[in-house]
Amino acid sequence: MAAYDDIIANIPISDLAARLGVDEPTARRAVDEALPALLGGMGANAQDAAGAASLERAVQHHSPQLFEGGVNLDEVDEDDGGKIVHNVFGANTDQVVQKLGSTGGTEPGLIQKLLPILAPIVLSFLASQFAKRSQGGGSAQAEAPAGGGGIGDLLGGLLGGLGGGGAAGGGAGAGGGMLGGLGDLLGGLLGGGKR
Repeated sequence: MAAYDDIIANIPISDLAARLGVDEPTARRAVDEALPALLGGMGANAQDAAGAASLERAVQHHSPQLFEGGVNLDEVDEDDGGKIVHNVFGANTDQVVQKLGSTGGTEPGLIQKLLPILAPIVLSFLASQFAKRSQGGGSAQAEAPAGGGGIGDLLGGLLGGLGGGGAAGGGAGAGGGMLGGLGDLLGGLLGGGKR
């Protein structure tokens, strides 16, 4: 859970609320609905070797600097974020947005605007985690394409704390075991991205 909290702590919720045209509690609630789904989609894609390799390449093209020291929303490339979201959810993107909006109480339009902002932040966070692993001696980059070892392990650890209860030890199926209720809600919609 600490890593998830690190991501949240680096997102300027007041600036995000202003950008989205909502109040801070609404922006925070939307982040709490959208961020686990985004991470879950990445985690589900990383269970496939080709999906893990694709995600690994995306992480390598993102600098950890966006994330480190607190995110400046002016530095977030939303066009890039839109491409990332499409690569994560594929043809299921609209369905994911509608499901999140209908169950979480946040308007789907708000989720749709938020995901492309969050996606580059998440990749920058993952890039910072890989940089730390590399400095620690192990080459995470060499591990990732082989069945998702590097990126899959990193996302699995990050997602473990999100489902609460027994989710930490849960399998990494199509996101269901890792995300508890959210995995049940989104079910087969996760893992629909680029492979």
